[in-house]
Amino acid sequence: MATQVFFFGGFLASHTDMKVWVGDAASQRSTVDFQAFPWPAGAKSDARSAVAGAHNSGSFRKAVDAIRGSSADTVYIVGHSSGCAIANAVDKALGDHERVALVALDGFAPGGTQRNRASTQVWSAECGGAVSRNHKALKELLGGKLKIYTATNCKTAWGLHFSLVNARADSKTTIANGYKGCRANLCWL
Repeated sequence: MATQVFFFGGFLASHTDMKVWVGDAASQRSTVDFQAFPWPAGAKSDARSAVAGAHNSGSFRKAVDAIRGSSADTVYIVGHSSGCAIANAVDKALGDHERVALVALDGFAPGGTQRNRASTQVWSAECGGAVSRNHKALKELLGGKLKIYTATNCKTAWGLHFSLVNARADSKTTIANGYKGCRANLCWL
């Protein structure tokens, strides 16, 4: 069974960050085809700006066309943080979701129809009593349907936020170094 992943990095995720993430993810799961999209240049962190930026950069159309043209049995559309807005919009643009799994990693939650699909996953992170940046809002929205990644050695909101994409994130992790020493977290795969 062929599997393909389309990953949308969060606010300010660079081309280099995406290359590092894809490289490590592929080393863990060599039979999966990983593609990643950096944050669109000039876009702000809000959902509207993120999606507009993806359209302006061409990455939105590139992702939709690649997913529609994919022969994979399962396609994961994964967003992290603000990148979830782009992942959610790409998913909506497809129309056919028979082989699609939408994954939101501590970011903008998918819409109600998207959340109601059995294949959709929404994740947040915890470590002891500490929680990731968007944990509270996602927990209020999803209740027991929110999937929890239990991090280790990570007690800050930013560290936990990035632990969902980088299993080596710790309490010193910030938005500036979220992919440093990246060990791609594939808890959702």
